[in-house]
Amino acid sequence: MTTKERFIEYLKIKGIGQTSFEESSGLSRGAISQKSGFSANSIEKIAIACPDLNLDWLITGNGEILKSSHTNIIAKAPMEYGKEQTRPRVPLTAAAGSLSGDSIGVTLEQCEQMPLIHQIPSYDFTMFIKGDSMSPRFESGDEIACRHIDQSRFIQWGKVHVLDTTQGFVIKRVYEDGDKIRCVSYNPEYSDFSVPKEDILSMSLVVGVVSIMEM
Repeated sequence: MTTKERFIEYLKIKGIGQTSFEESSGLSRGAISQKSGFSANSIEKIAIACPDLNLDWLITGNGEILKSSHTNIIAKAPMEYGKEQTRPRVPLTAAAGSLSGDSIGVTLEQCEQMPLIHQIPSYDFTMFIKGDSMSPRFESGDEIACRHIDQSRFIQWGKVHVLDTTQGFVIKRVYEDGDKIRCVSYNPEYSDFSVPKEDILSMSLVVGVVSIMEM
């Protein structure tokens, strides 16, 4: 069974039509029925639109079709109220400093649903920044828009990410460091530090920021 055949099987289970999914997810018309395989961009759109779909099963056929019910908040699908699309605002802050404190889990119900910011590329959730280690690129109080990624497959090294770790959320530029991920600040007053990959619960790419300009 090919990747597309597996995805069509998923759509049947969910009761979703191919054309309807293409329109709602941003796939080109006929992308599912074409004989050629999915592009990396199409897989990314599918992953965003189908947070319960097991990507390992989709690509390799291994495992179950659906993910475990214990899904992290940042992988949740967007919600719609009437015709207005929204995204969850996570009621926690990403530390623009070093890691400290214990991680506090949140559920989708605890998140305020905010109107979609159409000027920002596809994103899954927003949250606020606390601290000045990412200054001047990001300031304390800025609201960042983040897109969930599968860190087992592809990470854009050098880009700014939010790491959900066993010690809390942190926002940093990230680099490969063996069995760890090195976290780098923009503010030169803050030293680099590394986080063991096993302590990282999830990662998200920062794709946009909303800042309040002081007048």
